[in-house]
Amino acid sequence: MDEKVLHAGVVQDVSANKITVAIINASACSSCHAKGACLASDMKEKEIEIYNFTGDYHPGQHVNIVGRTSQGFKAAFYGYVLPFILVFTTLILSISLTNSEGIAGLLSLAILIPYYAALYFFRNKIKRSFEFEIAAIN
Repeated sequence: MDEKVLHAGVVQDVSANKITVAIINASACSSCHAKGACLASDMKEKEIEIYNFTGDYHPGQHVNIVGRTSQGFKAAFYGYVLPFILVFTTLILSISLTNSEGIAGLLSLAILIPYYAALYFFRNKIKRSFEFEIAAIN
């Protein structure tokens, strides 16, 4: 079963086909009572674009953004797991083909350039695959 995750946010912009909502993305440290004692606290404002919505929303309105945990796993796969698999596979193949660890290391790191270029090129298509729902806070 796919769990739903809520994030509180504020509507920034409303158009006919898209709502932009600003949310505060807080790391685990930012809610800790001892966050002032370390430098790891991290709070960032992020904008989420919502394309499929029903209802009437206006800028400044407080809303909840509803996401699914599977979307987090998908993002982690694209950002961490797949690049690791590419680097590791390239390293193993290039060591066996070149017999040089230095060249193999450079090739395995160089494989990330086309990977992240492809992610950047297809960013709009990928962004639309991460669907969020919006719910007004009563």
